[in-house]
Amino acid sequence: MFHVFLDGETGVEPLEITPFDRGLVVGLLIGEGSFGGDGKQPQITLRMHVRHEALFRWLVALFPRTRLYGPYSHGDRSYYQWMARGRALVEDVLPVLEQGLTPELDGYASERLAQMLERYASYIARVQARAEA
Repeated sequence: MFHVFLDGETGVEPLEITPFDRGLVVGLLIGEGSFGGDGKQPQITLRMHVRHEALFRWLVALFPRTRLYGPYSHGDRSYYQWMARGRALVEDVLPVLEQGLTPELDGYASERLAQMLERYASYIARVQARAEA
C-alpha cells in the first residue's frame, strides 16, 4: 500500500524557522533570488552552482513545499534551481520575506518584491483566502 500526497502535502515535516534561518533566507534571496512569475502566478527562484547543494537541501527542509530542480549543466555551468510558488510561496516563504525584507535593508530587492506582490495580488489573495477557509 502507498500514500498519494494531496496538493500541498509533502510528507516531510518542516524545520522550525529560527531568527538566524529567517535572516539567512532573506539574505540569500536579496543577493541571489529572482522575484517574478509566469503571468499567472508569482514565483521566487534561486539559482546557484552545484557546490551549494547543501544550502539548497536546507532550504527544501525549511520549506518542504518548495521545489529543487537539477542539477543542470549548460556549457561549463552546473547549477541547481530552487523555486517557491503557489501555496509554498504564499503561505511559507512570503511571510519570512515580508517580515525581514524592508526598504531600509535593501531598497532594490524590496522594490522587486513589492512589484511581484502588486502584479500578483489577486492570486496571492485567493491562496490566502483558501488557507483561511
